[in-house]
Amino acid sequence: MKQIYLIVIVLTVVSLNGLSQRFEGGIIGGFNASQVDGDSYRGYHKPGIALGGYVQTNFSRTVFAGMELKFMQKGSRNIDSLATDGQIKYIMRLNYVDLPVYLGVRTSEKIAVLFGLSPGYLISGTEYNDYGKFGEEDQNPFSELDLQGLLGFRFHLSRRLNIDLRGAYSLLPIRKQKGDPIWYWKSNQFSNLLSTTVLYRLDF
Repeated sequence: MKQIYLIVIVLTVVSLNGLSQRFEGGIIGGFNASQVDGDSYRGYHKPGIALGGYVQTNFSRTVFAGMELKFMQKGSRNIDSLATDGQIKYIMRLNYVDLPVYLGVRTSEKIAVLFGLSPGYLISGTEYNDYGKFGEEDQNPFSELDLQGLLGFRFHLSRRLNIDLRGAYSLLPIRKQKGDPIWYWKSNQFSNLLSTTVLYRLDF
């Protein structure tokens, strides 16, 4: 099932790239700042990278739609000096393949507003404390699939270059609370992401 999911994503993007007379596309690179609502910490202290590609098409001079395929690093990190139940260090590292689908509305020649949905597939999820990676007995699995709503702005710098500033939030828990809260985990957890990326257009 995992392999089928990834194959469908790749074939979809390749098919859209083939329609070069109607679609434009390119590569994406940038950085994420993330946190997880439902853990014991706050603040966008977990850095990560965003890498991938995009395709999009214009519906009119002001409205366009697009889709991306990206590798995204997300998670949570405690940078406080205060211990929680004797623990100071906590890091959650989540690696996803995301497939954002969005609608854009140009408010001027240089600025557009974006909104849409971003399904994601979890490649790996690991957690660390003062003693290193959580042992098997302390691991609680994350959901393999994520679905985020996204809202952002695109700044058009040139024919080939754009910058996106986005926020995204999980519409479903990435991990549900089971039993009583523990030192790093208070309730159902939701990914909370801020992302800054550069989009470079390629000619096919």
